[in-house]
Amino acid sequence: MATSTSREGSLEAPTRHPLDWQSANFYDQASLDKELERVFDICHGCRRCVSLCQSFPTLFDLVDGSESMEVDGVAKNDYWKVVDHCYLCDLCYMTKCPYVPPHEWNLDFPHLMLRAKAVKYRQGNVKMRDRILTSTDAVGALAGIPVVNGLVNAVNANALGRQALEAVLGVHRDARVPPYASDTLRKTEKARMGRSALGEAAGPTTGKVALFTTCYGNYNEPGVNADLIAVFEHSGIPVTLPEKEQCCGMPKLELGDLEAVKAAKDANIPVLKRLVEEGWDIVAMVPSCVLMFKQELPLMFPEDADVQAVKAHIFDPFEYLMLRHKHGKLNTDFKKPLGKVIYQASCHQRVQNIGQKTREVLALVPDTTVEIIERCSGHDGTYAVKREYYASAMKIVRPVAGRVEKAAPDHFGSDCPMAGAHIAHALGKDGEQRHPLSLLRMAYGL
Repeated sequence: MATSTSREGSLEAPTRHPLDWQSANFYDQASLDKELERVFDICHGCRRCVSLCQSFPTLFDLVDGSESMEVDGVAKNDYWKVVDHCYLCDLCYMTKCPYVPPHEWNLDFPHLMLRAKAVKYRQGNVKMRDRILTSTDAVGALAGIPVVNGLVNAVNANALGRQALEAVLGVHRDARVPPYASDTLRKTEKARMGRSALGEAAGPTTGKVALFTTCYGNYNEPGVNADLIAVFEHSGIPVTLPEKEQCCGMPKLELGDLEAVKAAKDANIPVLKRLVEEGWDIVAMVPSCVLMFKQELPLMFPEDADVQAVKAHIFDPFEYLMLRHKHGKLNTDFKKPLGKVIYQASCHQRVQNIGQKTREVLALVPDTTVEIIERCSGHDGTYAVKREYYASAMKIVRPVAGRVEKAAPDHFGSDCPMAGAHIAHALGKDGEQRHPLSLLRMAYGL
């Protein structure tokens, strides 16, 4: 008699299916529960991902504490406890799970969590706090008004103000909250918008870039974007800014508000596509924003040719610099060694499958050693500041901070500026982190 067998894992490269987010079945609670139970049962039998984030320990504790000690003993309503701890870092899919497609079990844990978040959002089961925190453009624009700016930053830096913020908004009083700049990047670099320039093509690069500034890089740490501009133009790469820009949509994606993601796409893609047609490549210094255009939007809108065109021309900054270096077009006239550098490779950079480009670029600097930490920082943009998740975020970052402390480096940070700040916060060294782009500018002596 013929028997069917399932492969234990897969040696094939993982593939991602388009996200069928506009179908009625996507939002059907019974269908979702059935898929959650199927996937949770596979995860329970595997448990490889237990060290990645708090979703998996939460799931396994629920299973182990149930009467049957199997997934069927877990109440469906408790599934949300697992969902709420997932911040879509994608590491389980890209680095741990042996059952991702093309394996027959077709397991995509992050996108299943995204589906659950979308169902939860459509049901209206979302806190006002989360709606506010993910409205990054609105919050940044308000906090950037000169008079308001001083008040917001003062409240965020004051113990009594933080207690009030925790009570009213649910932002943990001890969490690191970034300051807001009144002189935003798009304000100080406004003259770059609409400029014309010639670039020297090399490999897949055109040699001139449009900087998608990102909400964080515009309102919170414009200095890192200024460092990017200085570094790129030092290597003869002209930089422009899109004439209009909205949040990439990643915060709303993580909330499950997929219609808001579509609205952001409809605002950004035509502007970026026009820049691509004019010969500009696109870069962004926040890895999550690059991933949004490289992966999430193309999976949500697989038939949109403009989305696919932008996908083909957006790069991580260090990916871009190494592509230029491969063709002899990177300025390597460094003036200052960096000594010992240790940095956390951002999850959303790692899942782009571009390799260790940040390390490769920094290693070009003479008398510089570079150590990478390939482990999640637990920040996620909003997860680490929420009252109910702050302790979990600090638990996740502890091993990363421990690695930094043990290394005793001259410089530490992360490709993600928020992750770098979270690591510094865990070390009690707020503000001492350095973004790799800032280190590169330092090495050039600019």
